[in-house]
Amino acid sequence: MRHDESLPPTPRRPLRLASAAALMCLGLAGCGAEGGTAAAPPPAAPAPTAPSPAPTKAASSASPSKSPSKPPSKPSKAPTGPLAGKTVVIDPGHNPANHLHTAEISRQVDIGTGHKECDTTGTATNGGYAEAEFTLDVAHRLRALLRAQGATVILTYDGDRAFGPCVDERARIGNKAHADAVVSVHADGSAVGNRGFHVILPAAVRGGGADTSEIVAPSRDLGIRIAGLFVRSTGSSPSNYVGGKTGLDVRKDLGGLNLSTVPKVFIECGNMRDPKDAALLTSPGWRQKAAQGIADGISSYLKG
Repeated sequence: MRHDESLPPTPRRPLRLASAAALMCLGLAGCGAEGGTAAAPPPAAPAPTAPSPAPTKAASSASPSKSPSKPPSKPSKAPTGPLAGKTVVIDPGHNPANHLHTAEISRQVDIGTGHKECDTTGTATNGGYAEAEFTLDVAHRLRALLRAQGATVILTYDGDRAFGPCVDERARIGNKAHADAVVSVHADGSAVGNRGFHVILPAAVRGGGADTSEIVAPSRDLGIRIAGLFVRSTGSSPSNYVGGKTGLDVRKDLGGLNLSTVPKVFIECGNMRDPKDAALLTSPGWRQKAAQGIADGISSYLKG
């Protein structure tokens, strides 16, 4: 049974060598009382009175007290930084609680080229570290890095869902936000000995609710930049089992890509089933490097 919905169903041919060259290059109111009034008695003759003493200075200067007015609230500052005005959507793959909702995530949804499960459980290391935990951790790190550069960052979910969201909804979140870039964070589940990362790019797809014709080229640009700068930040090599060692792969069977109307890529940060890659993926220090590499790639793309 396949755990990771992003696993390739069949091997694909390597991309052109131009992609590899580009990858290596980049690596571098008041109130009152109401009531009746009683009749007043006849006035008595006024008795002589002594002159009233002159009011003291304090009394003469007294005036009704006023409540201090609150200072006007300061408007929140607009984000500043090189990515100010840009919106990035981060899509942490899967959900740690998906395994408790197998019936719900098995529901079929339209992905343009056919139908697929709403979501899957994802994979895990041999030690039990779940892909969904990894992706959410990296997403948090990535969000902090991008916000520091002034970007508006949206997560497709943030530990606030019982399961999912479904892959078609994940795409709609990025579309609704009119995101300048969307990155779906994953880790692969392949055979031992298969190592390295790869970035998945959308294929040219048109059918059902899918039409990627406008996003294929910008998504490829985004993916190449992420791949090159991921190498520089993490020191990881491109996958030795997918993409012909270019670090890039093109797929048309992923609803999150097919249904996107904004530039979007997936990144498989490593193979959780390989012990050497798993040692990296379970390291907080390495996950920070991974987030930095992805952030650098997004920043490079958005700056043009």
